Amino acid sequence: MNPMKKKTVRILFCVLLVTVLVSAFSMTAFAAGDVAGAIENTWNAAKSQIQTVVNNVVFPVCDMILAILFFVKVGTAYFDYRKHGQFEFAAPCILFACLIFTLTAPLYIWSII
Repeated sequence: MNPMKKKTVRILFCVLLVTVLVSAFSMTAFAAGDVAGAIENTWNAAKSQIQTVVNNVVFPVCDMILAILFFVKVGTAYFDYRKHGQFEFAAPCILFACLIFTLTAPLYIWSII
């Protein structure tokens, strides 16, 4: 047998051995009770706190980051326009759309979730 074929057979044997050992020593875990109900109760208990934190911290931080990125991108696009004579609209438009989405998200995101 050539060395390349011997190495391939050895690798396949090792993979087969690991697969057999993993399947032999693994145990299936079953949920005991109503998991969906427990998740719903936890969500309902923490919903108001999560909404307050997300509305007062997360969304404003995202808005600020997107606003800064938008104005920086508009500025660089303007300087590129002055240098090359062509204005690139794609990046500022995408950032503006994301900014509008995150500014209006608190109005409707909680009815979706």
